[in-house]
Amino acid sequence: MRTRKLGGQGLTVSAEGFGAMGMSAFYGARDEDESIATLRHAVDLGITLIDTAEAYGPFENEKLIHRALGHRRDEIVLATKFATEIDDDGTFHGPNGSPEYARKAVERSLRHLGTDRIDLLYLHRVDPATPIEDTVAGMARLVREGKVRHLGLSEAAPDTIRRAHAVHPITALQSEFSLFSQDPLTNGVKSVVDELDIGFVAFSPLGRGFLSGAIRSVDDLAPDDARRGLPRFSPENIAANLVLVDRVRALADEKGVTPGQIALAWVMSHGVVPIPGTKRREYLEENAAAAEVALDAADLAQLDAAVPHSAVAGDRDTPAGLAKTNG
Repeated sequence: MRTRKLGGQGLTVSAEGFGAMGMSAFYGARDEDESIATLRHAVDLGITLIDTAEAYGPFENEKLIHRALGHRRDEIVLATKFATEIDDDGTFHGPNGSPEYARKAVERSLRHLGTDRIDLLYLHRVDPATPIEDTVAGMARLVREGKVRHLGLSEAAPDTIRRAHAVHPITALQSEFSLFSQDPLTNGVKSVVDELDIGFVAFSPLGRGFLSGAIRSVDDLAPDDARRGLPRFSPENIAANLVLVDRVRALADEKGVTPGQIALAWVMSHGVVPIPGTKRREYLEENAAAAEVALDAADLAQLDAAVPHSAVAGDRDTPAGLAKTNG
């Protein structure tokens, strides 16, 4: 696995990371043994950036990563997030970006992760009631204490990114980005992180699994899979979106790769580190191989023509989910 600099603060990560969320939350049944084996195999394949959050479970995903990779801590770049206030018993409250909650969340995450430092701490969502300067100042104190190495933001707007970066250097911005979700290219987010030398990490780089080509119907999702409630997976939108997926598949076939691999290669062609998630080793190996897929200018032009952003049916999230973003 190739590596790349993530931002201008000295953090080096694998060209493709691993998003662990689905192993503990939102995407149906869990298989602890296979999840642990998959996480360990990811590190074997050279994937170093492991992404989690206190909200996944809650807390269960961080604990899973400790069980799987605690003995390999020095081989990985460990990223976690805080934003929504969560009691120790798992009760969720509203957003809380206060310095006090940042400290509570980090110290709790350190315990759950079984480590003495978090390599990359994200503000998971911007708290509209707390000035971003105050939140980042609190996070920066944790850097000075050695509990955190680098700071990140998730789903933040360009002005918020600038204001945060003025308080303490931001190493990475994480947002949804894929052939199906290209807003960062048009809303100013990608241009501002490039200008400020902030790395970009893409969650849901496979369009929440759509671009893998494996989802042909809502019936392919488990009954308790949260994607069933997303607009793009509604019965009226799936058919339209499958037309786009089939165009991607045709281009992938021409190159002798899978639809998921060409979709991930498109994300990486923008200088972005994708963090696809999976629960199984077989899909992990397919995703990891995307780092070796080379796309030339003609390939990229074909993909852009095959999936114009205006043709994607349905919003990427529910109205409630979109309301939590800062974009």
